[in-house]
Amino acid sequence: MMEKRGLKIEREFIPENSSLIDILKIFSPGTPMRTALDDILSSRMGALIVIDKDGLSAIAEGGFKINCPFSPQKLTELAKMDGAIILSRDLKKILYSNVLLVPKSEIKTKETGTRHKAAEKTSKQIKTIVIAVSERKNKITLYWGEEKYVLEKSSEILRRATESLQILEKQKEVFDDLLSHLNILEITDLVTMRDVCNVLQRIEIIKRISEMIKRYLIELGKEGVIVSMRLKELIRNLDKERVMIIKDYFGDESLKAEEILTGMNFDFLLETSNISRLLFEELHDKPVSPRGYRILEKTGILEKDITILVNNFNTLNKIFCADEDSLVRLFRNENFVVSLKQDLDDLKEKVLSRKRI
Repeated sequence: MMEKRGLKIEREFIPENSSLIDILKIFSPGTPMRTALDDILSSRMGALIVIDKDGLSAIAEGGFKINCPFSPQKLTELAKMDGAIILSRDLKKILYSNVLLVPKSEIKTKETGTRHKAAEKTSKQIKTIVIAVSERKNKITLYWGEEKYVLEKSSEILRRATESLQILEKQKEVFDDLLSHLNILEITDLVTMRDVCNVLQRIEIIKRISEMIKRYLIELGKEGVIVSMRLKELIRNLDKERVMIIKDYFGDESLKAEEILTGMNFDFLLETSNISRLLFEELHDKPVSPRGYRILEKTGILEKDITILVNNFNTLNKIFCADEDSLVRLFRNENFVVSLKQDLDDLKEKVLSRKRI
């Protein structure tokens, strides 16, 4: 019978509220854990590895006490024995090997092999990480509570990440064109609901593709550096544009608009009319006017002065149409107004000539 462990309780390496993404970081290529798992797999061996957790001793029988520092080499050697290997909860020690796991029989599992059944049931019952390495199927399966994930080979993950990045690059090109077009429409006061939704739709598509790539990058570890650099280039300032567009067109309802966009499933998102109907609560396309925060933020005008302009004139078009006298009355500074008008004229010229702003 495996003894009730009286070892010092280590710091929880994996908090209970961790997501699967957090867990995958531990097993990314280049980490000691992944090195050990790859070595076990390449040696044509199987293994059942459990991260210690309160309650584990109640379903663990037999085994040998090891209590030695963790290393990939030691874990690979111990995998030659039958039974489960127990690692400390801070992953710094190998506590036991050759342990028989006896989780509750009533816990449901879709697995067929003895090792994978024990892994899934143990993970569900104890709410801990369990890894099953299959020599027959040549794969590594990670269990985390109700979650199950097969760790892919780095080459396969990199291929998927690269393909997704190529799709993202095309979507970014479309977004840049749509945003440039929206800039012109805002300056000329010709924006419609559909124009706004087209840009927001593309932002959401890019965000969701980028989240997929970020997950691949976590699995790739150090091998995903180049993809990571390119991803950062492509999504730079994207969130800021999203926030400012929503602020421009939805004002006090900005939070509600953000929640609607975030909650849309991908298929629903692909129809611009769906976005327009939920955000603007209109069935037909209608003209709308931006307040001006986003465009004015691209000038040298200070944020506090932008706020004064928007609060006083309400729309971007009225700000551009404001005469010097009304601006002087507002700011009580003729020199500042001259500079302000110049900034606005420069911005308008850049936008209409399709220069980057």
